[in-house]
Amino acid sequence: MSDFRVNSLWATIGLPLGILSFFVYLISRKKKEQVKDKVVFITGASSGLGEACAEVFYDAGCKIILSGRQVKKLMDLKDRLMKKQRAGCHNPAIVSIDLENLSSIPSKVNQAIAAFGHIDILINNAGMSYRGQASETTLDVDKKLMTVNYFGHIEITKAVLPQMIRQGGGQIVTISSIQGRIAIPHRSAYAASKHALQAYFDSLRAELSGHDINVCVVSPHYISTNLSLNALTGSGTTYGKMDKTTETGLQPEYVAYQILDCVQHKTKELTIAPFYVKFIISLRALAPWLYFKIMAHRAQREQAESNKTI
Repeated sequence: MSDFRVNSLWATIGLPLGILSFFVYLISRKKKEQVKDKVVFITGASSGLGEACAEVFYDAGCKIILSGRQVKKLMDLKDRLMKKQRAGCHNPAIVSIDLENLSSIPSKVNQAIAAFGHIDILINNAGMSYRGQASETTLDVDKKLMTVNYFGHIEITKAVLPQMIRQGGGQIVTISSIQGRIAIPHRSAYAASKHALQAYFDSLRAELSGHDINVCVVSPHYISTNLSLNALTGSGTTYGKMDKTTETGLQPEYVAYQILDCVQHKTKELTIAPFYVKFIISLRALAPWLYFKIMAHRAQREQAESNKTI
């Protein structure tokens, strides 16, 4: 009798769970199919996260537009993607873009639109980092960080938007940083540019709510790329070092898959970071005095370590 009751209980619970699991699978499969044949325009695609996004979205069946300054690397990436010979995949297009040359961006975006006739998904990824003391950083360096990390992406977005509005929808994914949520010492110019991105796209998201254009800001923790190697110092020279935090950071492929999932689910905001980092973000809002104290201690420790190497 007891066995009968147990079996009945399992049948009562198991059948609904099985049906629910099946429908979740169908919904998930449908969402993944939604990106197939979508035109994806990726900035900064020649290396790092942009390159990983190109791989992931290409494998998902998207039509890819690769953009960046290093055309040779973009050509190599295109060749590598085409060698996969995946069924239903399309030959990627290449558009050379220099985010510092703001006046050239509208015509470059028109070239990107012409590649496949439209753009469904824009991934604002390109950027540069910075290491230095704010008091010793030239204004030219501050301006360069703001131009590349902020104004360049704003100009691209403004050029893409009219076409997205005309076609009745689209998605804009902007890669910010944890430092767009909280600022840390010796990253003033970088953090300022990322905070600007966060604020701009928060405003834009609300303004586009009636046009079926989803805006997602992605804030990842450190990613294992060459970002710190290519970072600028306060004087404008190349930093040229691989920071430990960057070297041991998230794999670009992992972050790229998270971005694909973000597009599939039309997520508004995504923070990719360990729990303690998310806690510090909350701490900045809930107990700013404690956050300021922690950052001051970090600044003093880093300065002391820097003095030892001089």
